[in-house]
Amino acid sequence: MDLSATPMSWKARGYTLPLQERVLIMGVLNVTPDSFSDGGRYLGVEAAVARAEEIEAEGADLLDLGGESSRPGSQPVPLEVELARVLPVLAALAGRIRIPISVDTTKAEVARRALDAGAAIINDISALRHDPEMADAVAKAQAGLILMHMQGTPATMQDHPAYAAVVEEVCDFLRSRVAAAVAAGIEVERIAVDPGFGFGKTSDHNLALLGGLPALRVLDRPIVIGPSRKSFVGGILGRPAEEREWGTAAAVAVGVFQGAQVVRVHSIAQMKDVARVAQALRDQMPVNRYSLNVKREALEGDNRCIPSLHD
Repeated sequence: MDLSATPMSWKARGYTLPLQERVLIMGVLNVTPDSFSDGGRYLGVEAAVARAEEIEAEGADLLDLGGESSRPGSQPVPLEVELARVLPVLAALAGRIRIPISVDTTKAEVARRALDAGAAIINDISALRHDPEMADAVAKAQAGLILMHMQGTPATMQDHPAYAAVVEEVCDFLRSRVAAAVAAGIEVERIAVDPGFGFGKTSDHNLALLGGLPALRVLDRPIVIGPSRKSFVGGILGRPAEEREWGTAAAVAVGVFQGAQVVRVHSIAQMKDVARVAQALRDQMPVNRYSLNVKREALEGDNRCIPSLHD
């Protein structure tokens, strides 16, 4: 697959992350009692720091730290609670790991305090819609930003998700949110996009998005995916979260093959190997229909989202 039209790098507050050399691995660290996969395991500062160091040692390129669960049905936590979970970990990690730290939050105050404490990226599952001050916090810090698609909120998103054409709708949403971020003063080179597997999607929606990832290339932004241990993997396999690594590996391989440049996962070393092989296969493939369409539309000045074969 020809990926020459994709971004060469992703800027994040003093970092320039290469996107053409390799697929970047983002390690998940939830300092929460109720996250769907590892809730409670790293709630204490000592355990969180030890896990962060393991994530780096296993070969992650980035660390994604979260202090509020966004599992289906979860409720938001008060600002003070999220700050109390995240800030001590950031303080303890100062000078201990070298990889950039992303903080998964929808609250501007958490973002501001986290960026002051050394974080480089904000991973906002609401795509700047939850807190009107978030864009300003990111822009002023010159931080990296991940904009994710979500239908509804974590509390309601899996009630009855519905789309007429999921790939096009997700692509159009992300395009509009990139435009909103740029209009708010965030440099486009600092923005990545995430289709939001499991966030207001049925299993069929997730599978269609995985197969239709090349359509997102029209956005000309790094594509982040987070299929790790998600329920659509569990639904196919009939396995609980802790037994979904092989299924996650398949989703990661397909996602990378389809053009994902950043993969957010729990098992670092294993998924790094999966991503490397998938990337090597991808790089040997001839130009396909999607990349030809993306190039043609770009030359014609048309940035429409391209339909997926799976829709």
